[in-house]
Amino acid sequence: MKSSSLRTPLLCLGLLALAACGGKKEQGPPQMPPPEVGVVKAQPVSAPLNKDLVGRLSAFRSADVRARVAGVLLKRVYEEGTDVKKGQVLFEIDPSVYQANLNSAQANLASAQATYANAHKAAERTRQLRPQGYVSQADLDAAEASERSSAAAVKQAQAAVESARISLGFTRVTAPIDGRAGQQQVTEGAIVGNGSADTGASSTLLTTVDQLDPLYVNFTVSASDLDRLRRAQAAGNVALSDPNKTTVQIVLPDGSKYDQQGTLDFSGATVDPTTGTVSLRAQLANPDKRLLPGTYVTIKANLGEQKNVFLVPQQGVARDVAGAYVLVVNQEGKVERKNITANDLSNGNWIVTQGLATGDQVIVSGLQAVQPGAPAKASPWTPGKDAAPPNGAPGAQPAAGKH
Repeated sequence: MKSSSLRTPLLCLGLLALAACGGKKEQGPPQMPPPEVGVVKAQPVSAPLNKDLVGRLSAFRSADVRARVAGVLLKRVYEEGTDVKKGQVLFEIDPSVYQANLNSAQANLASAQATYANAHKAAERTRQLRPQGYVSQADLDAAEASERSSAAAVKQAQAAVESARISLGFTRVTAPIDGRAGQQQVTEGAIVGNGSADTGASSTLLTTVDQLDPLYVNFTVSASDLDRLRRAQAAGNVALSDPNKTTVQIVLPDGSKYDQQGTLDFSGATVDPTTGTVSLRAQLANPDKRLLPGTYVTIKANLGEQKNVFLVPQQGVARDVAGAYVLVVNQEGKVERKNITANDLSNGNWIVTQGLATGDQVIVSGLQAVQPGAPAKASPWTPGKDAAPPNGAPGAQPAAGKH
């Protein structure tokens, strides 16, 4: 009986305990804080207006060395592929015929001078005798005519001597400019010829001399791009450089930058109807003659300055099938995608011309921990130091503790 009376209170206490336990709400795991990301605030700045183009190097001056008289090529004097000076002898043509022509012309000149001397003396005597009536006026006229004719013959003979001397000089073929002489085009023993205006035949090409310092860089820009730049300049978004101050940076085929900058020195005034491009040319110093004509190079042309653009570190810009975009932390503290236009780099930063607004908080570090629509905590980004991912975020290390 006593045992029964003790069970009843214990049973009641158990029921009350079960009721109390059932009344408590089930608690879930603690909510994770939003991931921390490093951001930079978009501020409008001015940046260089650069455009990457493809160009080809050409010699500053290039001169064909041709035979100016006909004859047998005796020898090549210069070494192929070496630098030569203006006036330096490159080839020798057999001079024997031209030396003989000079000797003959000099002999004719001596004969003409002797004839003139006799005619001059005869005319002097006739002029002295005419006042006394010892000779007729006809005799005087004939003597003076002979004097003038022989004087003209002397001048003609002098011209023939000079012409023969020039032809003889042409047998020593010299460099027309300073530069690098190319490969010999005609071997010794070959007969070379000079050009003829009557037959239209061209003279024999012996070699070519190219001036390698400076060089020209020839390239083209599409007419549509130029028009777009001029419209942007009219709108105040772009300040184009003075054509005489536009600089170009050369990138060599191996990807290295050339240590000399070029300067634009020519801009075409017409558009090529087949390509829709305008021809441009820059002059480039080449003191060590490292660059050679004919080489294709990449050109980074500095055309001026872009205004009201934004600079975003490279790691803050991503690309997909829709194009370039950035992730920003909006005013609600959530991640938002913004499509942008970013085609050029400046000192490791993308130049963003469209898609951003002043004050946008562009995420630069911690991108792997966020996605559009998710909350994020923005912290100023320090270059070279990415924000550490929060506990529980991808890549986070578990906190150390006692077990």
